[in-house]
Amino acid sequence: MKKTITLSVILVLFGCSVSIAQNQGTSGPQPGQVRVENPNAAIASFDKTMFDMGNLPQGIPAVASFTLTNDGKEPLIISSAKASCGCTNLKYEKDPVLPGRSTKISVTYNAASPGNFIKTITVNTNASEKPVVLSIKGTVDPKKEEPRS
Repeated sequence: MKKTITLSVILVLFGCSVSIAQNQGTSGPQPGQVRVENPNAAIASFDKTMFDMGNLPQGIPAVASFTLTNDGKEPLIISSAKASCGCTNLKYEKDPVLPGRSTKISVTYNAASPGNFIKTITVNTNASEKPVVLSIKGTVDPKKEEPRS
């Protein structure tokens, strides 16, 4: 009986040590270590992440504007900005945004189809590994039939 308990304890301890050894290779700070973030990094700050376009007449494009400010100490670079569909066009500067400066991301929605819409724009920058998702929403009112004479 004692041999069985002793053997069980040894196997449990061995399993724990193997598990700990495997976790040692994972990324992230280990006990006693501190991950140092770059205090001078670019910081992307948007004035808003949702723009309500309200009611739009069908077939008449509408424009939304988002302001991106670099609140960091190094230049901010927009590496990519992509709309969720072809009905939305983007304009933005490709040049780095210097610290304390701002730039605009202009979003044009074509309003071709009547009904409610929500479209997203995914913006990747050097400020974070996670993209920022901007949204536009609204309702496209159908064209009014012109009376026939």
